[in-house]
Amino acid sequence: MNIKITGSGSYIPTEIVSNKDFAEHVFLNDDGTPFPHPNDVVAEKFLEITGIQERRYVTDDLLTSDIATIAAQKAITNANIDPETLDYIIFAHNFGNVRKGAIQTDLVPSLATRVKFDLRIKNPKCVAYDMLFGCPGWVEGVIQAQAYIKAGMAKKCLVIGAETLSRVVDLHDRDSMIYSDGAGATIIESTDEEGGILAHETATFSYDEAYFLHFGNSFNKTHDPDVRYLKMQGRKIYEFALSNVPKAMKECLDNSGVDIKDIKKVLIHQANEKMDEAIIQRFYKLYGQTPPEGIMPMSIHKLGNSSVATVPTLYDSLVRGEIENQSLNKGDVILFASVGAGMNINAIVYKM
Repeated sequence: MNIKITGSGSYIPTEIVSNKDFAEHVFLNDDGTPFPHPNDVVAEKFLEITGIQERRYVTDDLLTSDIATIAAQKAITNANIDPETLDYIIFAHNFGNVRKGAIQTDLVPSLATRVKFDLRIKNPKCVAYDMLFGCPGWVEGVIQAQAYIKAGMAKKCLVIGAETLSRVVDLHDRDSMIYSDGAGATIIESTDEEGGILAHETATFSYDEAYFLHFGNSFNKTHDPDVRYLKMQGRKIYEFALSNVPKAMKECLDNSGVDIKDIKKVLIHQANEKMDEAIIQRFYKLYGQTPPEGIMPMSIHKLGNSSVATVPTLYDSLVRGEIENQSLNKGDVILFASVGAGMNINAIVYKM
């Protein structure tokens, strides 16, 4: 028995927000003082570091569970399965449903339950639950789905990663330019086909790193102090990721028995182009090699950082042939990797 991704789907929001659209924003330092550089300089340096030219936001009428349902339905159709045969719906997100202009998140019922309702699944033995695991949530959901299947507790699982970060960012914080919205979904099931998940690794670093990403006050000190926004310690996260993510990727690859030369693609969380490129360089350096050209497909330039949605939407785009000069073929070995709030790191070696 092998455990494979048999279908995928995604929802890419329709609202395109370019770096120029931040021209009128009032960016502040964390102490509330005016930022010293004009916004065109901010945008130029931002693009140089992150590689992000534009990002996608959902329209005002859509919630995280709505776009997740769209992606899930596409994955179900792509896998050609009856949704009533699903044993688990695992929904990775971090902030629940936040309506436009709201100051509270909505998590009751769970977003996974809402997706199950929206898909009109009657089977009560289809268990639906949410996963809060930072940006690596979708990857961890796939690892959990594999564990259920290996244990004989499931045959088919729906794993979703979706987020609407545009609803939880502080518009006075330059970091708000990084974040975006999106949803990706996959069907994970047992199959007699060759390949599937060959190895996986997960770690949580919380002793010193737990609050590198957190909820905090707006940089605008006139805002309600009881309303919180997504905040990050960018330099600490960058240093943490470069130190720890390549090691986790190597441990996973070594446990898979696959030679690094046989890796066709590395699908890493689309957090920051400069950081991802440094991670991939360090990963290959651990084997005394340099990364082959085109080994790391990127979607961040046009889609931004949509947290848990970046890896599944990237995978879906690749299998559909939607990324220029990039493709995935049957038998290819790929390495999934992610890092995010917690601080959590995980990786999967997977054979198509």
